[in-house]
Amino acid sequence: MINARCSCGAVVLSLPGRSSQVVACHCIECQRRTGAPFGVGAFYSVDLITISGAPKEYVRAAASGGMVRSYFCPDCGSTVYWKADNMPAMIGVAVGAMADTEYPAPFKSVFEQSKHRWVEINAAAVERFQQSSVPKNSN
Repeated sequence: MINARCSCGAVVLSLPGRSSQVVACHCIECQRRTGAPFGVGAFYSVDLITISGAPKEYVRAAASGGMVRSYFCPDCGSTVYWKADNMPAMIGVAVGAMADTEYPAPFKSVFEQSKHRWVEINAAAVERFQQSSVPKNSN
């Protein structure tokens, strides 16, 4: 088991270990959410995670046509995890919230159309997408 948590420790996720489903996202919304040129999330099955604390939810429209719900600490403001309508069985967890320098590199890089020119993701096995890698919701 490993933990992901906000800066102050009020919101904590207990995770089964490292995930191989790590994605770098360069969309404008992830840039704004993180305050960085891209976000990196590890994806886990909802059934495998235990959440402690009382995060605040922020809901926004996604490029997929659905909604994305970001969960952050109401005290320190750190975004710890998110859920997307187009992946209801999964939770995205901010890799930085795990503070694990040995965490696996992304296997996928999405929304490269808005990637900063100077950002380089050199992992040879990374799948690259100019937009999302999932189809838009038909709803």
